Amino acid sequence: MTKKVKLAQLTDMLQDLNVEALEGVTIEGDIELDISGGGGLNPALAYAIGGEISQISLHMANIGRILGFPAEQLFASAFGMGAMPEGTPALGAAPRPSELLASKFDVSKIDNWKNKIQEVTIGATAADGGSRKSTVTIGGENALPYYFDAEMPHRNHFTMDVFDMPIGMAKSVKSNYEDVINDPAEWAKKVVRDFNADMVTIHLISTDPLIHDTSARDAAKVVEDVLQAVDVPIVIGGSGNPEKDPEVLEKAAEVSEGERVLLASASLNLDYERIAKAAIDYGHVVLSWTQLEINAQKELNRKLMKQCGVPRDSIVMDPTTAALGYGLDYAYTNMERIRLAGLMGDDELTFPMSSGTTNAWGAREAWMVGSPLNQDSDWGPREYRGPIWEIITGLSLSLAGNDMFMMMHPTSVQVMKEITGMLYGSIEADEIDITNWIGAEV
Repeated sequence: MTKKVKLAQLTDMLQDLNVEALEGVTIEGDIELDISGGGGLNPALAYAIGGEISQISLHMANIGRILGFPAEQLFASAFGMGAMPEGTPALGAAPRPSELLASKFDVSKIDNWKNKIQEVTIGATAADGGSRKSTVTIGGENALPYYFDAEMPHRNHFTMDVFDMPIGMAKSVKSNYEDVINDPAEWAKKVVRDFNADMVTIHLISTDPLIHDTSARDAAKVVEDVLQAVDVPIVIGGSGNPEKDPEVLEKAAEVSEGERVLLASASLNLDYERIAKAAIDYGHVVLSWTQLEINAQKELNRKLMKQCGVPRDSIVMDPTTAALGYGLDYAYTNMERIRLAGLMGDDELTFPMSSGTTNAWGAREAWMVGSPLNQDSDWGPREYRGPIWEIITGLSLSLAGNDMFMMMHPTSVQVMKEITGMLYGSIEADEIDITNWIGAEV
């Protein structure tokens, strides 16, 4: 008698009959593959054929096992240590590994990274001729940040913004400073005392001729007040006006002589020679600021060193922080290229970097109540959205090699300090139980 059956049916028949042995039985037939679709052997068709063939092999193996052949040994040989492909029906008790094979992960210094980033110290203690309680040193790396096998001698540092007049700010930022917004010295005290700022940046924006045109002498008095109010290193910024800033920063450098402040900033579109001279005359550090262009950064650094005579240990770069979409991607790429070029031997780029992370608040997504587009999805509460925008900007650029961050929101600074401190190794991360990883809250 001839009967046509499928392989799956033959397996079931042999199991149901509890067959112990077969004599005088010949099993023969043709294998037919039922594959829907057509065309050439494209990846999808090849995948389908492979699936059918795998099913045939599994059914044949089960029949062999029923007839007494140790089919699982074939799979053990094919896949190793008794392991079976995903979805394989059980073929009996196959041996399973009791432990993973020992593995060793080796790391080594990247040969192309030959240069060490210049160390720069901001601030001066009494022993150095200043009045700061402590100083901040950045730079000194010989690799990209947070490599566990490479030295990162100094952690990231954070300076918080203070202004010499009330300015327009996002509501979630302004709410933290409403009690001190008219007094720069008290504002500086608050960011150090309450928000644990490593440094203070005083922005003398009222000096802009288009705002209040405050004189350089009066602006210098604000700098003196801030130096009296706090004992951390400070950064002094102008208004951004290329005609007025050199005069303002010269006077600020004079009244802060001996304190080794960071003058922000020298750039190619203003009289950088005057600012460089003020830094040399009064013992300060220069912030070399360019706009997202590596060759411009090289040019300015070269001029500061060779034309103006600024010492290498008195230059910090600010390649500009853009904080929205493609801008953040471009800023990250530019900064990473600068850091890699410095590590690989470009002496014009071996300087620590500073990020104006506060620029994150210029993105409308950080401060607007919601999207201006009616069909857009809900943006969520801006009280959370704004600080997160600043945090993400800072964390992204920290991975590119930034050493110092100028920031505004207290929560952003706190989170940035905790995460970068954990990556640096100065803060121990909490252990997380991953046994219930599906429902775990992190």
